[in-house]
Amino acid sequence: MKKLGLLLTATAIFAFVSCKNEKKDADNMDQMNDTVQMDDTADQNDMQPKTVSVTMEPKSGSTAQGTVNFTEENGMVKMDAKFSGLKPGTHAIHLHEKADCSSEDGKSSGGHWNPTHQKHGKWGDSDGYHKGDIGNFEADADGNGSISMQTDEWCIGCGDENKDILGKAVIVHAGTDDFTTQPTGDAGGRVACGGVIE
Repeated sequence: MKKLGLLLTATAIFAFVSCKNEKKDADNMDQMNDTVQMDDTADQNDMQPKTVSVTMEPKSGSTAQGTVNFTEENGMVKMDAKFSGLKPGTHAIHLHEKADCSSEDGKSSGGHWNPTHQKHGKWGDSDGYHKGDIGNFEADADGNGSISMQTDEWCIGCGDENKDILGKAVIVHAGTDDFTTQPTGDAGGRVACGGVIE
């Protein structure tokens, strides 16, 4: 009888310890699942495209206006710009060093954005170009124009001063960028300005 009592007690203790270990294992498994779910969410947030929209305002007595959209996805930034109220013909567009459009002539935005201290030129030129040297686009007889480009040399809010477009301005010029004249391309006055801010 005494042996039976000891056997029952030992069985009860074993069952209790086993249940406790199973609960501990289940808790650990739940924590691991929570961690995995949190990591998945973080990865999804990293994969979301970053976007910035810029509203262009007229400068230098022009009627030019428009919108410039920047989207960053998979390490590439795409710019899509649409304008109206321009004089028909070719216009230069650049990124300038300060997102400040407060002056009437747009000169408060500073010079071309040139963090790598290159000479002015056509985008992609082996002789050098500014990170802000976008190029030229055409305005039609009604004063409407558009331009798009894509590059991995820009980023949105990454903090790399050689790539980050936040804190810069988009400037549309009255004339054509000749890609030669230093340091501006002889593109004429600034007819529209928009600050790239988050």
